[in-house]
Amino acid sequence: MSVPPRGKFITLEGIEGVGKSTNLQFIAAELRAAGIPFVTTREPGGTPFAEEMRGLLLAPRDEPVSPDAELLLMFAARAQHLHALIAPALARGDWVLCDRFTDATYAYQGGGRGLALEKIRWLENAVQGELRPDRVFLLDVDVDTGLARARSRAGSGDRIERERAEFFSRVRAMYLERAASQPSRYCVIDAGPGLADVQASIAAALREMIRGARG
Repeated sequence: MSVPPRGKFITLEGIEGVGKSTNLQFIAAELRAAGIPFVTTREPGGTPFAEEMRGLLLAPRDEPVSPDAELLLMFAARAQHLHALIAPALARGDWVLCDRFTDATYAYQGGGRGLALEKIRWLENAVQGELRPDRVFLLDVDVDTGLARARSRAGSGDRIERERAEFFSRVRAMYLERAASQPSRYCVIDAGPGLADVQASIAAALREMIRGARG
């Protein structure tokens, strides 16, 4: 029996308020219309065990959380996510569409928290091996706009969403730095214009990716 070709791994990244959830649904609809089998998931989380770790990571708490503890728990959730969902889906030929992945760890724990990138890189290699997303859609908007959008939603936000604007400025800068260093893997989308313009840009890049996969 022939082995199906490995599926493609797509991630959406960006600071709060860029519209990841809305545009993940848009990409899912595009893949469905193209007849491509896929799964949608998120990080941290994606499986029952990993979702439990997500709760630990994001719940507001009085006790200060060590940046190293945050980093290690993030990769623990990722290890389970890869083992139970992402790797099996890719192996059977499904595409995987994920709301955040390791680029977010570089941005939030590296850029935002100031942890050494070498430490993150070591954990990335240990947990993921050679697996990296085939395409990263980085939805980019200025911090003031993103936070205003995010904070207009109901609720007071999780532990990380409650960080100050300076934190998210460092996160955004790290995202853009990584995108500039890996232009073949990143697709940077200006998330400032209206949703129709944002989704037109996403659709153009996604359709090119689909054509490439089909040869």
